[in-house]
Amino acid sequence: MAKLDLDNNQSSYQIRAYKPGSIRINEQVLTHSVIITPNQLIKDWQPQVITELSAEALTPIVVLKPDILLIGTGSKLVFLRIEIYGHLINLGIGVEIMDTSAACRTFNALTSENRNVVAALIIR
Repeated sequence: MAKLDLDNNQSSYQIRAYKPGSIRINEQVLTHSVIITPNQLIKDWQPQVITELSAEALTPIVVLKPDILLIGTGSKLVFLRIEIYGHLINLGIGVEIMDTSAACRTFNALTSENRNVVAALIIR
């Protein structure tokens, strides 16, 4: 028989749904890229497609000092330019790059473990 455990996720923000073009966080449906932590939501993050991602766009993330940064690159996996990836690694931030759907699932899993995670999610 399967054992069920109580979900003790203490996060203020959880991703409820994602499809290319929109994301539902708690009960809000958003159509622009976002930065999300377990307890903070930064709406209307500037890069709307992964090719617009720059070191300057990462400043709000660097300030948060996450242990793990998930970068959702949109509907397809796109690797970051080496200078952006290297900048984050040199700051001591663990970086995982994946399509946004996978980043949403991973964010929810890591927040349930009370990890210091930030997700930067390109919605398109």
